[in-house]
Amino acid sequence: MQEAGQAVHGRNGADFSFSTADVSLLHTDMAADGQAIISSDHPLLDLCVTPRPANMRGAFTESWGSHRFETLGDIIFVPPSHPLHLRWDGGGEQYSIRCALRGKLARHRFRTQMDWTDARLLASLDISSHPVRLLLRRLAEEARSPRRDTRLLVGAVATQLTVEICRYLECVTDDMAHGGLAAWRLRLIDERLNKETTPPTLVELAELCSISVRQLTRGFLKSRGCTLGQYVHQNRIDAVKRLLATQESIKSVADAVGFSSTSSLAQAFRRSTGLTPRSYQQRIWRSIGSG
Repeated sequence: MQEAGQAVHGRNGADFSFSTADVSLLHTDMAADGQAIISSDHPLLDLCVTPRPANMRGAFTESWGSHRFETLGDIIFVPPSHPLHLRWDGGGEQYSIRCALRGKLARHRFRTQMDWTDARLLASLDISSHPVRLLLRRLAEEARSPRRDTRLLVGAVATQLTVEICRYLECVTDDMAHGGLAAWRLRLIDERLNKETTPPTLVELAELCSISVRQLTRGFLKSRGCTLGQYVHQNRIDAVKRLLATQESIKSVADAVGFSSTSSLAQAFRRSTGLTPRSYQQRIWRSIGSG
C-alpha cells in the first residue's frame, strides 16, 4: 500500500497486519492545494471519518486521462493496479480507516473476475453502502483493541467486505453512464451544495440545471447511482461533521444546517453514522487532543 504526493503527512497512525487484511488507522495532515497518488497491489478501501478536504477529487488517469477528476465520497475503493490520483483545494487534519484486502477470494474476484469498466471505476469513488461502512468500523475497533480470536474475526469481516464490494460493483452497469446528466450540470449541483449548508429543493436544482424535475431526478440517478435526495442528505451530514469538528454547539450546528431541532439532527446523524452528534464530536476532540 502506498500514498505519495505533495504536502501529505501521516502521523499518529497505527498499522495492523493480518493474513487476510492490512488495517491502518490514519491521521493525515493535508496542506492546501495538494495532490497525491494512492496505489496498492491489493484491493484497497478507505473510509474517511472526518470530512475530506475541500473540492477533493480523484482520477484513474491510466483509464481516464489526466483531465477527468470526479468527486469522492467518504468511502472509496482502489482496485489493484489502478493508481488513484487525488487533488484538493483546502487542507486540514483527516482521520481515516484504510483496509487492504489480502485474501485469496479478494485477489480472485478483483483481479481475475471483475471487468473494470468506466462505470465501475466511477462507482469506486463513492461506495455508498451501509454494510461496507459498518464492516470497516468493526475492523477498526478490532484493530484498536485486539482480543482472543481477533485474527479469526478479521478474516471473517474481510471475507464479508469482499463479497459486499463485489455485489455493489457487479450491480453497476455501463447503462448508468448513459442518459445521465451532463458534467456541467453535476458540477452546478455540487457547487450549490458546497456553497450553502441549507438543502436545496428539487425545483431549485432543476431550475439551476435548466431542466424539469423529472429529467433531473432520472438523470442524476443514472449519473451517480443514487437518488438526488440521498446525495443531498449525505452532503448535509458531511456539513454537520465539518461544523462539529470546529467545536460548535449541537444547537448551532442544527440551526446552521437547517434542521428544525437538535433531536431531528441527532436522529438523521445517527442513522447515517451510527453515532450521536455529541459522541462524534467528543471522538474528534479526543483524537485532536492526543495528536
